[in-house]
Amino acid sequence: MAAALGFVTSLAVNNCNNSRQKLKMEFCNASTLPDSPFLSSKTRLFNNNLEVKNLISETRSLTSNPRCEVASGSASKAMASSLSALELLKTSAADRYMKETSSIVVVGLNFHTAPIEIREKLSIPEAQWSQAIGELCALNHIEEAAVLSTCNRMEIYVVALSQHRGVKEVTEWMSKISDVPVPDICRYRFLMYNKDATQHLFEVSAGLNSLIVGEGQILSQVKQVVKTGQGVPGFDRKISGLFKHAITVGKRVRTETSISTGSVSVSSAAVELALMKLPESSHATARMLVVGAGKMGKLVIKHLAAKGCTKIVVANRTQDNVAAIQEELKDVEIAYKPLSEILACAAEADVVFTSTASETVLFTKEGVQTLPPVSSEVGGRRLFVDISVPRNVGSCVSDLENTQVYNVDDLKEVVASNKEDRLRKAMEAQVIIEDEVKEFEAWKDSLETVPTIKKLRGYAERIRASELEKCLSKMGDDLPKNQKKAIYDLSVGIVNKLLHGPMQHLRCDGSENRSLSEILENMHALNRIFNLDTEISVLEQKIRAKIEQNQK
Repeated sequence: MAAALGFVTSLAVNNCNNSRQKLKMEFCNASTLPDSPFLSSKTRLFNNNLEVKNLISETRSLTSNPRCEVASGSASKAMASSLSALELLKTSAADRYMKETSSIVVVGLNFHTAPIEIREKLSIPEAQWSQAIGELCALNHIEEAAVLSTCNRMEIYVVALSQHRGVKEVTEWMSKISDVPVPDICRYRFLMYNKDATQHLFEVSAGLNSLIVGEGQILSQVKQVVKTGQGVPGFDRKISGLFKHAITVGKRVRTETSISTGSVSVSSAAVELALMKLPESSHATARMLVVGAGKMGKLVIKHLAAKGCTKIVVANRTQDNVAAIQEELKDVEIAYKPLSEILACAAEADVVFTSTASETVLFTKEGVQTLPPVSSEVGGRRLFVDISVPRNVGSCVSDLENTQVYNVDDLKEVVASNKEDRLRKAMEAQVIIEDEVKEFEAWKDSLETVPTIKKLRGYAERIRASELEKCLSKMGDDLPKNQKKAIYDLSVGIVNKLLHGPMQHLRCDGSENRSLSEILENMHALNRIFNLDTEISVLEQKIRAKIEQNQK
């Protein structure tokens, strides 16, 4: 009992002394890094705080003198004054930055906020998503990242060590890879943080944020983000957990509501739009060309077949995908043509659908103007329905007489026809999404206790090891090994017993009936009691490590 009491007393005394030493050393260390980018960014926050500026000046004058550690009367008085000012620092803007927690942030553009001319420049092919994650996580204030790039949206999800700096770095990176000026990106982008970012992704996965509410293809694209990110450094715990939860939400919404009943996709809307623009009498006889036999192209072919088209020409880079479609749709005459013959195929088509991943334009104004005119039976105008991003049909092609070009942004005309019914279904889905957002946020917030658990155990372990060493040195070198082990086990047992209660009150694994708010209150209380906040924050460690790595 006496040993335990002595250990606890030592814990309290060391806690008091160490907290002062850590506060002092934090500023001593800072004063030796005047050119550090991290320090300069913090120092700018100090400008409006005269007392803090005086503190820095005073502390630097002390640390520049080798005798600053001597316990003279004037030095002690100066240090006492510094400690008082350091307490004031805890409420300053600088301290708020130091204590800023990492945030989930989405920086994005979609069909709501940006025209296709901007979206296509910023789009990132799926094959480059992994590379993009690596480049994003190399930025100073970005810890985790994911890319969701489709025909209707380009969204970057990150865990940012600082919201403002993270958004700035991501925006500049987007400008760098696309050659779109930063002011233009800022004009069209949207920003969401934490809970709002979580809710946005859940709505996207559920199909509520799609051009066509309830469409199912977006859920497949969210799944692809997770599949692509597996094993990629930077697609880590928070972002991975966010996207996996989004998949669960998307499935649950479609299972428990009727939002996907009779829903249409971008591909089916493209077919609907083309048929709306053709005379009804020509629906069965119009000559159809589909360029691209990927997921989107296959859906276009299926919807054309469902509308009664019996002859379709498909131009694709290889014949494999087309052969698979031919096997699946045996009642439809599907002819394969190589991609190199698309201009000749277009000359014999009344409607051309394009859905490839090509980053270059396939139909130029110069090429299309050489095509022969189409029959008056189909309206006298050749239709190009381009659902690719980037676009496969040059924008200036629409300037040609007897030619009409439509892209994904023009599909709103089709969507408007069943908008009211889908809004009603969306309201049902929102109830589910709100519940899932609360569940995810609770899981994410529970991760905040992990650094406190690590710091508290590390703090106790340092004291245990120090006191054990003192004890063994007093007992002499001839102490038998079994007695040394018994003393060691005693010290470990005391620490574990003392920490058991606090640790249990910090855990959020469902084994204890505690609310999240109670757990976070316990965390803050332990931080105050043991002065754990005076240690260099986990956030600051991560930022400093990133800056040092990038400077190598």
